[in-house]
Amino acid sequence: MKIIGAGFGRTGTMSLKVALEELGYGPCYHMVEVFENPAHIELWSAAAQGGPVDWKKLFSGYQATVDWPAAAFYKELMEVYPEAKVLLTVRDPEKWYESTKNTIYSGPRQVSTRIPAAVGRPPQMIEKLVWERTFGGNFEDRHYAIEVFKHHNKEVKEYVPSDRLLVYEVKEGWEPLCEFLGVMAPKDQPFPHLNDTESFLSMMRERLQSMDYQPSDPQHTKPTSSRSTDQGL
Repeated sequence: MKIIGAGFGRTGTMSLKVALEELGYGPCYHMVEVFENPAHIELWSAAAQGGPVDWKKLFSGYQATVDWPAAAFYKELMEVYPEAKVLLTVRDPEKWYESTKNTIYSGPRQVSTRIPAAVGRPPQMIEKLVWERTFGGNFEDRHYAIEVFKHHNKEVKEYVPSDRLLVYEVKEGWEPLCEFLGVMAPKDQPFPHLNDTESFLSMMRERLQSMDYQPSDPQHTKPTSSRSTDQGL
């Protein structure tokens, strides 16, 4: 693991996932990986309750991670991967809240009522890890949720050594990201900007309805690249 994403979901994490993979840091773990590896759900649910997780086995084969669920455990991951750099994706707090409310928060609820219970396990994990653990069940309180968002960003900036951290908005494009990582920016390759609200809701509906949940070895990992999966989350 070379890169740890500490930014909340809906801060450009899917665009960042694709960008990192383009730069050679792939595959990059993202919430979408949970849908590709449903056995991971139990591991993340256990982690949300303070249970032990073998991070190296979970992330075997991955060079980077962004988005929830891993962003909630950036401190633990920094201990396991002491050489990894940390990316904090940020966004205007008001726009972040609106985007999150209309996608991650409302989308799974709209879809999961019409799909089998087993397939609804990813939304259940998100409920436990994100809405309960991170927001204390009060995400609908706009002011409170935005304060949690701001506090998290402030905490990351204070906790992570400055030489290990990049505070980044995806609208900044390749230059600051590549400079931080010490790599060349792709020539004639526009920075990816993916996953608006409408495409998210469509993706969520299709992915949850089509996912065939099969309990298996929780340590079995199937790394996926954004080039071989639908864009999501």
